[in-house]
Amino acid sequence: MSFFERLKTAASVEWRAYTEHPFTNGLADGSLPQAAFRHYLVQDYLFLIEFARAYALAVYKSPSLADMREAAAGLSAILDVEMNLHVKLCADWGLSPADLEQAPPAAEMLAYTRYVLDAGMRGDLLALKVALAPCVIGYAEIATRLASRPHADAATNAYRVWIAEYAGVPYQEVAAKARAHLDHLADLYATPAREAELTAIFKEATRLEADFWEMAWREGQRVAELR
Repeated sequence: MSFFERLKTAASVEWRAYTEHPFTNGLADGSLPQAAFRHYLVQDYLFLIEFARAYALAVYKSPSLADMREAAAGLSAILDVEMNLHVKLCADWGLSPADLEQAPPAAEMLAYTRYVLDAGMRGDLLALKVALAPCVIGYAEIATRLASRPHADAATNAYRVWIAEYAGVPYQEVAAKARAHLDHLADLYATPAREAELTAIFKEATRLEADFWEMAWREGQRVAELR
């Protein structure tokens, strides 16, 4: 069993709560309230800004040039691909990049990104990559599952572009490389005595991912109740 598979197994409860959250199922069948998706996109844009900082930190923490290049590729994927997707989707609501960048940050977004950055500041590159793994690898798994569901790519599904982006080959390759690099780092630095510490980081980051979905899900319900 690979290092990442061991992390997932140890955090099976947290992983299921994250990857199978009702928010994700609403994306697949198009039933997710628009208010929930909009709130998620705005907060995720802020989230990506902080995750870009985490990948920049990964460059600094890298012990080799190859590790630096891997971290730089992740940084580029965030700044040049993922954030552009958010800008494109939010433009439909008349939101500009400046509007997104100036949005008030949610407590859940701050808690998650601060946790990841703190894990990276206190630990080495492996600890940082463990904290990043639920996001970059988890989104690929979620999107693959959603893309296989009926109506996921239907013209009537407002979320088909999001699903297609993360289920598509370019992002799947980013996630596969991130997973392979994580396993490589673990082979070098994850001693048996240290694995419990790394598993705790992974569990907490996964729990915070689920909280992020829940934040947006609650916003959708709140708006629906006001109508």
